[in-house]
Order: sequence, then structure tokens, then C-alpha cells
Amino acid sequence: MEEILKQFPNLTENQILQFQKLEALYQDWNAKINVISRKDIDELYTKHVLHSLAIAKIQPFEPGTYILDVGTGGGFPGIPLAILFPETRFYLIDVILKKINVVKAVMEALELKNVKAEQIRASEVKGDYDFIVSRAVTNMPDFVSWIKDKIKKQNKHNLLNGILYLKGGDLTEELKDFPRATEYDIADFFKDEFFETKKVVHLPLKFKAIKSPY
Repeated sequence: MEEILKQFPNLTENQILQFQKLEALYQDWNAKINVISRKDIDELYTKHVLHSLAIAKIQPFEPGTYILDVGTGGGFPGIPLAILFPETRFYLIDVILKKINVVKAVMEALELKNVKAEQIRASEVKGDYDFIVSRAVTNMPDFVSWIKDKIKKQNKHNLLNGILYLKGGDLTEELKDFPRATEYDIADFFKDEFFETKKVVHLPLKFKAIKSPY
């Protein structure tokens, strides 16, 4: 929590309170449903909250932005980002209902009004988004195939609309077919050794108009 306050010094009192509540909420839910690995729950703020917020270091979201979080699990990176950007709309999805139920309970406890959560596959999601975020749910080629038709046409950020993906390790092979992808080392922002091999990958994607079947 101290590192979050240091990295994001302009948080409101309400945002600080929301971040502080996360530990007890996830400790409680993890005792009922294993949404976070047992060995990681004691390092929630580093390995889950701060890791999620690395996306904000690469691209802060403007008010009115729409974000899709695919494979959100217990709500990462979507919940921490939704706290940080209360005027951005977040749609958190996962195929596992019990995880979405935890997300909904956390949203309610934090009184987050800018988040919607649903059990649904990415390929079934309607609408389009400025950015699609995720935390290593699959390899990049498969991920792109799920969401490539869900990108907004109009850009309003420094980075072009597309994917902001939290991944670790050597991504050379995985990204070889995506020459437009850019890797950002999280260790440039956060000094904990956990982040030494962690990255945010930005992959811009072009808007694709979907032909009507009629």
C-alpha cells in the first residue's frame, strides 16, 4: 500500500480507502473461493494491485474511455484500474462464474459505479473499446483472435487503441508476428524484484467494421 501511495500521490481520500479495503476483501473471499493463489495473497498489493496499475504508468485513461478486461479472474487488472480511473468505464469478463461473483462482491463493497462484470467469453462480447486489457490469460495470437473486432475507431490517447497486456519473460517468439507490438519493462517504474521480468505489451489494432449479416 505504501508503494501505491508513493507511485500515485494524487489519490483522493476515497480512492485511498478503496485501495486499503482490498486486502481484507480478498483475504475474506480467498478463504471461501481460491481466486488468488495461497502463496500470493499475502503479497496482494505487489503481485496483484501494483502489477495491475503498471498499465496506468504506460497509458493513463481519459474520462469517458471504455476498457474491456478479458479473463479478469478475481478482478485484475480491472478493479485496481477502476479505482484509479473513476471516470473510465470498465467491463470485466471471465468464463468462470465463481470468479465473476467475487468481482461483483468486491465492486459492491467498494461502491464502484464504473464497473460491469459478467460471465461471458471474449468472442461473445458486443460493442467496441478503446483498450482491451488482460493479465496473461493466453498467448498473444489467440488473444488477438478473440478480440480483434472490438476496437474503437476514434483514438483519444497517446497510444493507439488496442491491447495493453501484462506478461512476463521473453516474448520474442510470441510477438514475432506482431511487429507493431511494444514492450515496456515494469521494472522501469516499480523497483520490487517481482517486476524484473514483467512487462506491459502494447499492441495497436485497427478498427474493423463488422459486416451486417442482413
